[in-house]
Amino acid sequence: MPNFFLDNSDLLFHFNRLEMRDIVAVAENGYEDAKHFSDAPVNYDDAMENYRKVLEVVGELAANRIAPRAAEIDQEGVTLKNGAVSYAKGTQRSLSELGQADLMGMILPRKYGGLNFPFTFYMMSVEMIARADASLMNLFGLQDIGDTIRKFGSEEQRDEFLPKFCTGEHTGAMALTEPDAGSDLQAVKLHAYQNADGKWFLRGVKRFITNGNAHVLLVLARSEAGTKDGRGLSLFACYGSDGIKVRRIENKLGIHGSPTCELQFNDTPAQLVGSRKFGLIKYVLDLMYRARMGVSAQALGISQAAYEEAVRYAKDRVQFGKSIYSLPAVSNMLIDMRVTLETNRSLFYSSALSVDRKEKLEELIEKLKSQGQPFSEQAAELKHATRIANLLTPMTKYVLTESVNRITYDALQIHGGTGYMKEFRVERLARDARITNIYEGTSQLQIVAAAGQVSNDILHDYFDEKEKKGYTGGLRKLSDCLKEIRRLFTQSLAYVLEKKDTGFHDVASKDLVELYSYLYVGYLVLDEAEINPRKVFIANRYILNALASARKNAESIRSEVYADLLHADKILATD
Repeated sequence: MPNFFLDNSDLLFHFNRLEMRDIVAVAENGYEDAKHFSDAPVNYDDAMENYRKVLEVVGELAANRIAPRAAEIDQEGVTLKNGAVSYAKGTQRSLSELGQADLMGMILPRKYGGLNFPFTFYMMSVEMIARADASLMNLFGLQDIGDTIRKFGSEEQRDEFLPKFCTGEHTGAMALTEPDAGSDLQAVKLHAYQNADGKWFLRGVKRFITNGNAHVLLVLARSEAGTKDGRGLSLFACYGSDGIKVRRIENKLGIHGSPTCELQFNDTPAQLVGSRKFGLIKYVLDLMYRARMGVSAQALGISQAAYEEAVRYAKDRVQFGKSIYSLPAVSNMLIDMRVTLETNRSLFYSSALSVDRKEKLEELIEKLKSQGQPFSEQAAELKHATRIANLLTPMTKYVLTESVNRITYDALQIHGGTGYMKEFRVERLARDARITNIYEGTSQLQIVAAAGQVSNDILHDYFDEKEKKGYTGGLRKLSDCLKEIRRLFTQSLAYVLEKKDTGFHDVASKDLVELYSYLYVGYLVLDEAEINPRKVFIANRYILNALASARKNAESIRSEVYADLLHADKILATD
């Protein structure tokens, strides 16, 4: 039987290579939880074995139950009748099976019925679910709704909401976007008000809400009258059955099994989560770390599925007396897809680890505070870890979601005309991929989010350390290529900063972020090539291509091609 965990040698490579002792120790409360929960690990090796067993279960379910239903779910879609949204029958079965396997509360504490998984291993599950059915990932991957309540809600709210998330009885949604507040969440207008008894209610409209028919919604709303920016926004939890009308479900290009809803809040009873005024500037920003990574995992899963489909078809399709797999033009496309897929996975799990490290440091500091112990050392580590996560999460979403669109495009191209037909899986994958570089922040916004850290060259010391490392054999040449990319980045950054032109800086940010990503990913795969001979080819292909791309990026900046922006109104004007 297929298994999306055991059959994926690259995913296994990353699992086996992870070193998370500090992170797991914090997650498991120094392994004290083993005294209170029979399924809690007693040490690090026990924890890793437990994670592996659960990931095998996810891999088996994804390959043998979820994936075979995906085409039927895509065709059936979701329905809205008499104000009630219904999932496709296959989606209902998949959610039921995930709940029965105790997988709907992977990242939630055991005291509420969860599995207490670190974020990185949860992301491995999300990748596998997305490979099987990208639309189901949008439901399975919303466990972060419960985690936000765990982090910032009251103990009463945790007791009320989290157990039913863990059983799968309740699904969640985050209601952020509005008709006039898409990427600009500071413009949110949905009104939150209190009655004479101090109880909160919500009134207004939300749009493009993934799984908007959920049982529990986290809602960003304007709680401070007279405000117009993010400081007037708070976060609320409410039940979907309380005064919320689903006005419509969107007729989308892809991910048909995931309902995208327009919601009308009609004096909906709600509970304030955390403190007033921190809805956007703290809670939603924290949630966005995970949301960006969830969509990146979705892109990675779709990429894996598209690559597998392309290889399978290329081997089976015979033209001119031989399979097209042996044609150099086709095999070269497949090689590029494979290299992109594996280097993206390296970036992704490095980024996931950065989120885990940041979050566990936060938890450790809170624990030390409560015990009256010093935490200055951990606070310094947290500051650095936060800056790294602030760079890697948007960079990862940008790179992976742009990549999945190229990979699915090429996979369909390899299929030729048959790939354009709905009978073939690759057609659905191409449609599903397209949303990934739009929702949870477009690619352009990811560039903006990463640009500040890139301009400050926050990985300067890391790159210095790598340049001093003595790579041997053929890897030395690749190391020299990365040094050249760094020289191009440094010169390009200096050129942009010297101009003191914010407009030029903004538009050059894309090239700068890409240059930085080549460097970071290049060193990741170079280090992997040292320990795994199979990765030598991946590193060679990636780094040589990255150097060629880096020269183009640097040339774009120095050629003043962006000077056309000064005349954009004239260039874009219509007769």
